[in-house]
Amino acid sequence: MPVLSTVNQFTAKQPAFPLGGLRALIFNEHTNGLAKSGAIVRIGRKVLIDESKFFAWVSDQNKAAV
Repeated sequence: MPVLSTVNQFTAKQPAFPLGGLRALIFNEHTNGLAKSGAIVRIGRKVLIDESKFFAWVSDQNKAAV
């Protein structure tokens, strides 16, 4: 079962990702690959983050930069 968090819950658990920065990533999800990773889950207007997929995406971003 995936661990899903709201944006506020995620930023409270993961202070390395501030609220504004995370919202910017979500706003640009179609251009930065976050949407393709499946890390963002939408139910109506609610935006949830699948934590394992999000951190897999972060890891992929790190590999691409090297």
